[in-house]
Amino acid sequence: MRCIVLARTLNGMDIDAATRTRFATDGATVLRGLFAPHVEALRAGVAENLAAPGPHAGENTRAGEAGRFFEDYVNWPRFPAFEAAARDPLIAGVAAGLMASRTAQLFHEHVLVKWPGTARATPWHQDAPYYFVAGRQTVSFWVPLDPVGAATLRLVAGSHLWDKPVLPTRWLSEEAFFPGDYRPVPDPDAEGMRVLEWEMAPGDAVAFSFDTLHGARGNETATDRRAFSLRFVGDDARYTERPGPTSPPFPGHGMQPGDRLREDWFPVVWRAA
Repeated sequence: MRCIVLARTLNGMDIDAATRTRFATDGATVLRGLFAPHVEALRAGVAENLAAPGPHAGENTRAGEAGRFFEDYVNWPRFPAFEAAARDPLIAGVAAGLMASRTAQLFHEHVLVKWPGTARATPWHQDAPYYFVAGRQTVSFWVPLDPVGAATLRLVAGSHLWDKPVLPTRWLSEEAFFPGDYRPVPDPDAEGMRVLEWEMAPGDAVAFSFDTLHGARGNETATDRRAFSLRFVGDDARYTERPGPTSPPFPGHGMQPGDRLREDWFPVVWRAA
């Protein structure tokens, strides 16, 4: 059953005060059961995605490494299960409530699958430096489709408030994605940072800001670790230019710095009345 995470509706969704405070201060919180009604459809959608990868699909293990770490994104127009989750009014309304926004606009979805015995970790990173979005009203939902313990998402509390973004790097080569004035990628465990992580059931969701530093260990269990992620932006999101192609690149979008994201590519899936 889907957990009730809402205190009331504001002609949409208002999050309870404790959840909103955790999201605002830590940059992340866990929402139990938010995606539970979509788990089976999303598992089928991930299977379809694996069978028919999109143009952005990538593999994140080096030759000779055990296991497999697959990712793909911007496939919601191809797979109805992905779009249905993005347009679920409860999920989109929770996104708006966490962002303190009167709208929730879909940026993209992301599929990440680590096969059993995959030692390769997801490197520490913030999403925002890779994106062409400027704004503080952002939220990602990271949703396991299998039970997760050690292979769950890990996030550095308060990192969304750092005064300088972390250097965006390519996951395998570890080369800088862009030139610029960035904070070096930290080692949160060695540096004693407060790391948040939760054991999660299928359909639970971690909600976090695009600016929150996060990563994940490898999957050295005997079961798959399939994860589905949705990214939303709010009222203050604007297009901004980066020193090179962004990830996702969205070529030919035609937007200018300061523009709202075009709604035919990035649909507004929830509005307050």
